[in-house]
Amino acid sequence: MVGMVLVGPKQDGGWNQSHFEGIEGALKTLPGTTLEYVDKVNPGDRPNVKGSQVADDLIAKGAKLVIFNSDDYKDDALETAKKHPNVKVIHASGDYAWKEGKNFKNQPNLSNIMGKMEYGKMIAGCAAALGTETGKIGYLGPLINDETRRYVSSAFLGAKYCWENYRKKPVADLDFKVTWIGFWFNIPGKTLDPTKVADDFYNGGFDVVMSGIDTPEAAVQGKKAAEAGKKVKYTHYDLASGCDLAPAICLGVPFYNWASPYADAIKRAIDGKYTSEFVWSGPNWQDIRNPGTNMIGFNPGMALGADNQKFIDQFVKGLGDGSIDPLKGPINFQDGTPFLKAGEKATDQQIWYLPQLLAGMEGPSK
Repeated sequence: MVGMVLVGPKQDGGWNQSHFEGIEGALKTLPGTTLEYVDKVNPGDRPNVKGSQVADDLIAKGAKLVIFNSDDYKDDALETAKKHPNVKVIHASGDYAWKEGKNFKNQPNLSNIMGKMEYGKMIAGCAAALGTETGKIGYLGPLINDETRRYVSSAFLGAKYCWENYRKKPVADLDFKVTWIGFWFNIPGKTLDPTKVADDFYNGGFDVVMSGIDTPEAAVQGKKAAEAGKKVKYTHYDLASGCDLAPAICLGVPFYNWASPYADAIKRAIDGKYTSEFVWSGPNWQDIRNPGTNMIGFNPGMALGADNQKFIDQFVKGLGDGSIDPLKGPINFQDGTPFLKAGEKATDQQIWYLPQLLAGMEGPSK
């Protein structure tokens, strides 16, 4: 039996749904496996309930492997692994299993699995820059941490590259703003309301809104704005089918495929070959749209158009062969201090532990 602890609802149209569909897909390839899950394990839906407590219950029911699907669960995952040394624990995101990381814990039954969504966000940022008519791109951000800083910064770098190189416009004319709501999705009374944040963007001249949260407010409110006569577009996040929410105004969606890494980890556990590892997988550049072959992919939307699709294809090809590297210096942080010197390429550690946003971005870093 596999147990899964989900931070949000299993059908949220984004992050949690992608994990739930991923584990269902993985288990279909592994006869004899079953799933027990608990979703909406967060301070809003289940006050005073820890992820580790939920894991204890799943293990009591017979789970031999437990998956935690949120960065917020890093300590719950470690606590569970220590408490149940014979149970395999996977934390989606997190870095405790990364020997070269800052926070390595030598816990043999704990692994981290994550995708290099930095690339997906760069492509989405490129699509946003190609799709905007006002030069104003809004980013609907969750809470602020290393992961979300590197994701929104990657989106900005992708937008900046395509704005300058394909739109042939100065970066000074690009307005890229992030508004953080305070969590991965709305918790009434505790976070900013993402519906209002999305509306504020669309009503404030930002004609493209990029989603960085678990839920589809950028799409839902964008559709309403378009129906009211505004020329707006959006990029979704997480879920390969994200453009289905509002097809006519969708520029694209960077997505995760959790089925493949989950199936691999579970099979190794069944075969007695499970070892602690840090998995951080990138795209299959030869087949970027195929969720079956990609941990990270990108599906273009109807609003992108054929002409802009050519630029996206060029951008993807350049990222894949290394001829385009938005994470190559010179790049400064938001406060003007150097992040990367001229010609310097970012290391995995510099990317993962990005301490602040980049020069040219609007919005707080902490």
